[in-house]
Amino acid sequence: MRLEWVTLGGFRSYPELKWAPEAGVNLLVGSNGAGKSNLLEAIGYLGSLKSFRGAPDDALIAFDAESAVIRGEVCSLDVTSLVEIEVPRRGPRRTFVNKQRLGRTADLLGHVRVVTFLPEDLDIIKRGPDQRRGFLDDVAVQLAPTAHLDQSEFDRALRQRNAFLKQRVEDELTLSVWDERLAVAGGKVMSRRSLAAAELASELTAAYAAIAGTPSDLEIVYRSGWGGELDDKTGAGDFTDRLIRALREARRADRERGLTTVGPHRDEPTFVLEGHDLRHHGSQGEQRTTALSLRLATHHAVTRRVGVAPILLLDDVFSELDPHRAAALAGSLPECQTVISTADRGDVPIDGRVWQVADGAVA
Repeated sequence: MRLEWVTLGGFRSYPELKWAPEAGVNLLVGSNGAGKSNLLEAIGYLGSLKSFRGAPDDALIAFDAESAVIRGEVCSLDVTSLVEIEVPRRGPRRTFVNKQRLGRTADLLGHVRVVTFLPEDLDIIKRGPDQRRGFLDDVAVQLAPTAHLDQSEFDRALRQRNAFLKQRVEDELTLSVWDERLAVAGGKVMSRRSLAAAELASELTAAYAAIAGTPSDLEIVYRSGWGGELDDKTGAGDFTDRLIRALREARRADRERGLTTVGPHRDEPTFVLEGHDLRHHGSQGEQRTTALSLRLATHHAVTRRVGVAPILLLDDVFSELDPHRAAALAGSLPECQTVISTADRGDVPIDGRVWQVADGAVA
């Protein structure tokens, strides 16, 4: 997949920009605050309709602008698509592909595939289970964009069931209806996660060894407290049946607490290196190498599954690495369109087209 060009209007620090990256490696060089990350964020937004910084949409709009506009042309398997997104200060976001307005986020996903390396990826290892659940859900969407619809439906059903529980109403029939909706959506989410975990598992150990320079056994351990072992051969219907039973068993506790205590939103996937939970027993170097390996494995897994190599974005990652890991990561990156931001060209041991970023311009 290749981004032919991208234009920005009123997006963060860019009142107006048109940029056409090279097909290979592109190095965005500039001082801190020059706008390098903003450009990467815009490219990532084209593929996901969300900021990789976790910023709300209104934060993307320049202070003196009424909307932020991102346009880009991408080529994948000899098919060219024009993607246009407008984020207004008031009113709903508008998204178009080849001049046709899209009604749902899921209709855009897959048109632009992007894998992003961030310094904050270390949080996937070091912070709470919600970070690891979110990572698996993001990979699931990369592998199959309709996973976004399953996740949205589960989130909606969970909110509605919790709202009902907070009412403290003794209505078993209505609660059973919410149980059914939650379980059906939750079963699909679990099925997607199990597939994502299995796809990553076949790539993780090799990715870790390539960066660390030594063979090591890295795995994802994901055993749901309510649903047992995850297995990519287990269908969504089986997970739904497990969740229905778990919800019935937890009904008293759920009523007392006024919230849903079992389900995919409570699971705790972990990353295990040579038999040790990396969150609690991994060194800083092992944790950072694992975080890099996760993104590298994701790129390989998506390329293998969909037959198209995603665009690769690395936002100031090399400045966080020692020279050995920086060289190892550079040597492990796949051949695809790549955009790397850095404040110091000397931190990046990769040759490519160098672009200077300053004052809202890229040259």
